[in-house]
Amino acid sequence: MSLPQATASLTTTWSAIGVVVVTSTVGDVLTAKAMKDVGDLGDVWDKEGFLACVKRVTTNKWFLLGVSAMALAFFSLLFALSLADVSLVAPAAASLSFVTNAIAAKFYLHEAVDARRWAAAVCVCGGVALLAA
Repeated sequence: MSLPQATASLTTTWSAIGVVVVTSTVGDVLTAKAMKDVGDLGDVWDKEGFLACVKRVTTNKWFLLGVSAMALAFFSLLFALSLADVSLVAPAAASLSFVTNAIAAKFYLHEAVDARRWAAAVCVCGGVALLAA
């Protein structure tokens, strides 16, 4: 049994937004991990110069994977925008990315995420629910 056209389109739109959110979050987390591994670029710049900074960042596997994920997120966003209005896709993708970034920061990067950020994430979820209605 096939889904009605409107439901299939809605499912496809939210799936595309989900791909944007996941790939964007993965890109952000991997890039943050890379920068933690690289260390303070100011110190590297002072001691070894600009080219050493560039080499240290561009040879880090986490950075390269993060940039690849961000590129995939960008092209996924373009695909999602071809399916639905920008007034739905852009706020939903950006807002939900904020939520998933907070979750990933807490559990993957082991960052301190305070109560204000969790409260903001809950408000963002409520906003997305209102937007989708």
